[in-house]
Amino acid sequence: MRVIRRHKGTFATAFLIVVSALNTTAQVSLKEVFREHFLVGAALNQTQFYEEDGRGAASVKTQFNTISPENILKWESVHPQPGKFEFDAPDRYVQFGEKNKMFIIGHTLVWHNQTPKWVFEDEKGNPVSREVLLERLREHITAVVGRYKGRIKGWDVVNEAINDDGTMRQTQWYKIIGDDYIAKAFEFAHDADPKAELYYNDYSLENDAKRKGVIALIEKLQAAKIPVHAIGSQEHDKMDWPTVDQLDNTISELAALGVRVNITELDIDVLPSASDYRGADVTANFELNERLNPYAKGLPHQMQQLLAKRYAELFKVLLKHQKSIDRVTFWCVTDGDSWLNGWPVKGRTSYPLLFGRDGKPKPAFNAVIQTVKGK
Repeated sequence: MRVIRRHKGTFATAFLIVVSALNTTAQVSLKEVFREHFLVGAALNQTQFYEEDGRGAASVKTQFNTISPENILKWESVHPQPGKFEFDAPDRYVQFGEKNKMFIIGHTLVWHNQTPKWVFEDEKGNPVSREVLLERLREHITAVVGRYKGRIKGWDVVNEAINDDGTMRQTQWYKIIGDDYIAKAFEFAHDADPKAELYYNDYSLENDAKRKGVIALIEKLQAAKIPVHAIGSQEHDKMDWPTVDQLDNTISELAALGVRVNITELDIDVLPSASDYRGADVTANFELNERLNPYAKGLPHQMQQLLAKRYAELFKVLLKHQKSIDRVTFWCVTDGDSWLNGWPVKGRTSYPLLFGRDGKPKPAFNAVIQTVKGK
């Protein structure tokens, strides 16, 4: 009987230890662990800030102290027709952030994607003049930034204006207005809210040619006294790219411009590449096949551990550069929310974030937490 009692006591003690450990893990939050280093955030979809996705909203409140909107402040959503603005969803997004005392980001004012055709055309479908497009740009930025003056603290003013080879992307903005459309956008945003932080945002800045193109752009804006407070490096990363050294050097070179270097759209794609292309051009599109979707039934333990190791090595670099970084934002909250389930191959089952489809922390979450403790 004494042996049985001893066994029961040992089992009960072990059980309590396990439960206690699980509860401790559940209580750990990214925002608290990194509080002395940088803000940690996520891009939210509408169900989360409307709190229709209760689990997702709860995770956001617990884990993050800065938020970005995934889509509702892009032009096609907030300004779908001439003279018509849709502010209901953005209002709810801002209210959610304010209620939870978060640093609120606006994304994005000027982009070549998700912008309605009418912006660039007259009533006959012909390209508008430089003057007309500039006025439409001014009207849009003044209305959107002005509505949230003092509430949205930072704006991605211009998104993805540089090609992979470092040249200016030949968008309608560029073709109709010229390369000063970027300067004008920053000027309009500054006029609408002089206290807001203004950012240039782009991907694949670890590529030498693209990084040099972005640096040249920022230097040109600085020479013209245009207010640019930070460069957003999206960091849609792969398991093997960028290397630790590439990320390290990129942050150093961008920070040398005298601006902050924020990580704005972080995720890590564990799935096989559909092509040799390593960027994040949303127009890329490939057909689904079994080879490209190997983990449809779940991510194997070995891959979970490799993803955790990959996140840890990247976060060690970010901590090294914490004096240059104000925030690190994940692009979406859970694996199930991620845009990588539909890009560049629709219908895949992707696992790029710290929280699984069940909303629970993955091994990568714990690995990131441990980087602060130097482990």
